[in-house]
Amino acid sequence: MARHKSTEKRERQAQKKRLMNRSVKSKIRTLTRHVIEALEKGDTETARKALAGAVPAIDKAGGKGIFHKKAASRKVSRLVRKVSAAKA
Repeated sequence: MARHKSTEKRERQAQKKRLMNRSVKSKIRTLTRHVIEALEKGDTETARKALAGAVPAIDKAGGKGIFHKKAASRKVSRLVRKVSAAKA
């Protein structure tokens, strides 16, 4: 248990941040899954539209520290590469 007011506050803040981060990560997983599912069906147009929604969300999460910036960049790069390969 926390013994100091500051420790109690940090625990409250950490819990609030963890819940927020969890919802953002879940949303990004969902958006990524939409891109992958569209590619598996062979629907490149839908995949491209899903990608247009996923990329800004991933970049925003990287900018806010939910993911490391380079991890976010890597996620975007892999998705874009998959969509580009499907078009070709």
